Amino acid sequence: MKSLSMFGAAALAAFAFSATAAEPAAMKNPISVHVLNLQTGIPTAGVTVELDQNRNGDWVKLATGVTDANGRISALYPEGKQAEQGTYKVVFKTGDYYAGVKQKTFFPEIPVIFTIENTSQHYHIPLLLSPYGYSTYRGN
Repeated sequence: MKSLSMFGAAALAAFAFSATAAEPAAMKNPISVHVLNLQTGIPTAGVTVELDQNRNGDWVKLATGVTDANGRISALYPEGKQAEQGTYKVVFKTGDYYAGVKQKTFFPEIPVIFTIENTSQHYHIPLLLSPYGYSTYRGN
C-alpha cells in the first residue's frame, strides 16, 4: 500500500505541474461568455455579442462574436492584445437572435457592464435568457 500512495503522490504532483503549465495558455484570453435558454434549458447558439471598452466616457467597440453550438464564446477579447484595467460592456444582441427564431422578446439588447481590475484573472459572463427576463453573474 505504501508504494501505491507514493505513486498516487507522484501522479498528483505531475498532474498539478501539468495543470499549472497549461493554465497560462487557457488564461490567454481574459473574457468569455455563455448564454443558456431558460425556456428550453439548453445552450443558446447564434447570439451575437459585442465587447466594448469605456475610454474617457465613450464606448469603443473592441470585438464581436457569435455564440457557438454550446452557447459559448470562449475568447471575446481581441486576440494578441493584453487586457487592460477598466470598465467594459458586453452587449448580447438578443433582439436579433429572437427575430431569427421568429419569437418576440422584451429585450432587444442586454448590456452587462463590468470592471476589470486584475488583468491576470479570467472574466466569464454567463447570461440566463428568456424572452421576457434574464439573469447574469460573474462566472468562472
